Parts: sequence; structure tokens; C-alpha cells
Amino acid sequence: MLRLLKTALLLGFIAIALAACGRRDNTVTDQGPGAIYEKGRSAMESSNYPSAIQYYKALEARYPFSPETRQAQLDLIYLFYRSQQPEQAIDAAETFEKENPTNARIDYCLYMRGVISFDQAPNVIERLFRVDLSMRPPKDSMKSFSTFQDLIRRFPDSEYVPDARQRMVFLRNRLAKYENYVAAYYIERGAYVAAVNRSKYALEHYPGAPELEHTLQILTSAYEKMGMTDLASDSKRVLAATFGPAAAETVADQ
Repeated sequence: MLRLLKTALLLGFIAIALAACGRRDNTVTDQGPGAIYEKGRSAMESSNYPSAIQYYKALEARYPFSPETRQAQLDLIYLFYRSQQPEQAIDAAETFEKENPTNARIDYCLYMRGVISFDQAPNVIERLFRVDLSMRPPKDSMKSFSTFQDLIRRFPDSEYVPDARQRMVFLRNRLAKYENYVAAYYIERGAYVAAVNRSKYALEHYPGAPELEHTLQILTSAYEKMGMTDLASDSKRVLAATFGPAAAETVADQ
């Protein structure tokens, strides 16, 4: 009898424990999409990004078609970005765009994709040795510039356009600087036609960049070295008119 009593008590404790575990596991589920979203939003506003991601992922899995889930998917872009998970953030943005092509918040997805690529910092080795970034192919800068262009073209009235334009000013100069680096490399090796082509590309694609002063100097120098005096004179005239006579005087140094 004693043994049966002990067994019954043990089974009772196990049942209670299992019930408690079940309640804990179902807490998020039982609360519904609105409550789960609010918990995630609260965690996000408290900068508890890992917890917010967990709530939103649970919401996405359990209520995939709710309005709260759609908003959570947008919030996840920001959460991944702030958690220094750029690949996941871009993937979240691209997935939202594909699944919701007519959604009013596509402009936000484009903006965040541009910002994430814009913010890709030099790696540790580059910072340690102070590598000149103009020598590094600007893959992320090109991606960011192109994404911001797409945002402005598709959503000219978006609230994100002014900031996108400001970032493009910096990116335009960064990209023009790299084109100048490549063009100067061609000049040094006597590949003057290639230098002209890279210079023209920079002038056509990155108007207004301060680096274009150097671009025109390289272009003028390349024409001079090829004996194309008329084109060299035209280029020099544009250089002097745009950046001042002093800028044209430095062409011989290129």
C-alpha cells in the first residue's frame, strides 16, 4: 500500500510539472498575435533586440497572415540591422518586398537596404593598417547608391528620400574617387584609352562629386598623352570653368 501511495504521489508531481511546462510553452501562443507583437515591440523599445527578435519570430511562425505579423516583419529588418546582422536584415527586407509588392512600406525596405550597405565599415585589418579605401572596389557603396536611386525613382515623395539624397552625395564622391584611382593606374601604365573611358564613366554617373576635379585632370592628361590636343583643350576649358584656373594648372602633374 505504501509503495502504491508513493507511486501515486510521484505520478501526481510529474503531471503537475508537465502541466506547468505546458502552460509556459503555450503562454506566447495563448495570448494571440496582438499581445505577442506588443511584447516584441516593448523589448525593441527597451533595446532588448534578441528578445524582440524571438517574439517576432514566434509571431511569424504561429500567425503568419495577421496584420501584426506583417508589421513585425518590417520591425525585424531594423532589429537585425541594430543587432549587427546585416545579411539577415537585407534578406528580411528583400523577402518582405517579394511577398508584399504593393505594400505601402516598400519604400522603408529600400531605404533600409541602402542604409545597411552604406554602413558596411572597413574590416579590422583595414582599420589597423589604415588602408586607403579608394583602392578597394566599392561593392557595398555601389549597392547602396543603386538602392537609393531606386527608392527615389519609385517613391519620390517618400519621407526617406531627403536622407537618401544626403547619403548619395557621400557615395557619389566615394565612387568617383575609386574611378579616379583606376584611371590613374591606367595612365601610369600607358593605357590611355582605358583611362579616358573610366574618367568619362565617372563624369557621366557621378555629377557634382568634388572628386570630378581630379577626374577632369586625369582626362585632360590622357588626351594630351595621346596627342589629342583639341579634346585636351576642351577638357581643360571645362576644368577651369568648373573648378577654377588653378585646377587646370595641375594637369601636368597627373
